[in-house]
Amino acid sequence: MANLIIVCGPQAVGKMTVAESLRDKLKYNLMINHDSIEVSDRIFGFATPAQKEFNKKFREEAFQIAVKHNVDLIFTYVCTFELQEEKDYLKNLEQQFLSTGGNFYFIELSADLSVRLERNVTPHRIERKPSKKDIEWSSKTLVEDTKKHRLNSNPDEIWFDNHFKIDNSNLSPDEVADIVIKKFNLKANEKEEKEYRFGV
Repeated sequence: MANLIIVCGPQAVGKMTVAESLRDKLKYNLMINHDSIEVSDRIFGFATPAQKEFNKKFREEAFQIAVKHNVDLIFTYVCTFELQEEKDYLKNLEQQFLSTGGNFYFIELSADLSVRLERNVTPHRIERKPSKKDIEWSSKTLVEDTKKHRLNSNPDEIWFDNHFKIDNSNLSPDEVADIVIKKFNLKANEKEEKEYRFGV
């Protein structure tokens, strides 16, 4: 059985750095949303039909293989909460892991727009996400998406049994990870570093 932790929230809220801290503390494997995006962009171009199809299949296969091989996984995701199809997608993922005896945790991060704009230009983010190198474009898109979509749930909107919301505007990634681990009493795996963060 495999566990899945989804670290969700709007662009530049800190999903990747929180997920990396959780990875190192729990020895879980990590797939950030940009792993599939950057690969599919390089092969099929930006936002083309082929890119979107490959991106979707990449993720689907990763989840299926994680379940098949009992690999505990962390995944970062941007959710547009006003869309029912988003809830359906995440509920399907939850069932995929629960049905084989694993656990599903949904960690939702939020932060002020000013904080997110500052985090959008950090060197680590740009290094890990080449498509964000155009700072002017990525910052503009971040603001536009914030106006266009509801990228955090409403105060009393709980989608999952293990749905935990946290404002990380003034918290470090390690602090957030420690709060999550304590909240759900998560235990670290016994793995060699090369098994969960090879080449990182």
